[in-house]
Amino acid sequence: MDSDAEILPRMRAVRRWVLTPVLAVAVVALMASPAGASTLSSNWAGWVALPTASHSSFTSVSGSWQVPTVSCTAGQSTYSAVWVGLGGYRANSNALEQVGVDADCSSSGRAHYDSWYELIPAGPVSVPMAVHAGDDMTGSVTVHANHVTLRLRNLTTGARYSTTRHAAQVDLSSAEWILEAPSSCTANSCQTLPLADFGGVSFSAATATSGSHTGPVQDQRWSAQQIELRQGSRPGTARFANGHVLPVTEVIATASPASGPLGSFSVSWTEHQSEGEGRRPRSFGEALPLGEGTSSGS
Repeated sequence: MDSDAEILPRMRAVRRWVLTPVLAVAVVALMASPAGASTLSSNWAGWVALPTASHSSFTSVSGSWQVPTVSCTAGQSTYSAVWVGLGGYRANSNALEQVGVDADCSSSGRAHYDSWYELIPAGPVSVPMAVHAGDDMTGSVTVHANHVTLRLRNLTTGARYSTTRHAAQVDLSSAEWILEAPSSCTANSCQTLPLADFGGVSFSAATATSGSHTGPVQDQRWSAQQIELRQGSRPGTARFANGHVLPVTEVIATASPASGPLGSFSVSWTEHQSEGEGRRPRSFGEALPLGEGTSSGS
């Protein structure tokens, strides 16, 4: 087995997950935010469409994007996923239908790319399609009753994949075009993983169907919500043993405004560092955060 395969979590443990607000109070804000407002999340960045009273649900979503090139650093395992999907946005959501690609970094500093679909609460399923950095992709999710059709196409290689699956439950209350920091899940809980430096990813032909109408992200027949991803200090940021400096690193993924007749926007990665607590004494026996102190082999 490739040594990197041992470093990365097994596929079934890495999940794309429902929206996680940065603050608990943001759950209420999700329902009340006006069209075009931005919501903060610790795992999603991009755009979501929400139906109006006259268009109470979505039946299809599609979009095109280019597989991002991740920048990897030895000693840091980081992750990112790009996908289109239905559901999973609302606070009470228990389902999410999605298809997309991963762009991850192993702790050895190597990039890994793959494709998948997922019908939450079921686990992810690997798609037998090779993807590489820079490949042009298009994906779609269509739901009829409890039958979900997921399509993925690699426009660069010409490869196509399509499958229809029966889902015990579906969520059609939102449509999404998302760059995500995936989660590592056990039977009892999920933890958001560190977001990879994906540089930037552009979405185009980002459309959804509600009733008999198909339109772009910012279509006037539904409301559109912009989502910004923010992660706090990641494992491995420096905390000096002498207590002199405690830098706080925040990773931010920001979605641009959606525009054009077919709905186009981009999501960009940035990292901001500031001095957090500043000087402070360090107690003997104090445990250092994961990734700090003396290193161990991986």
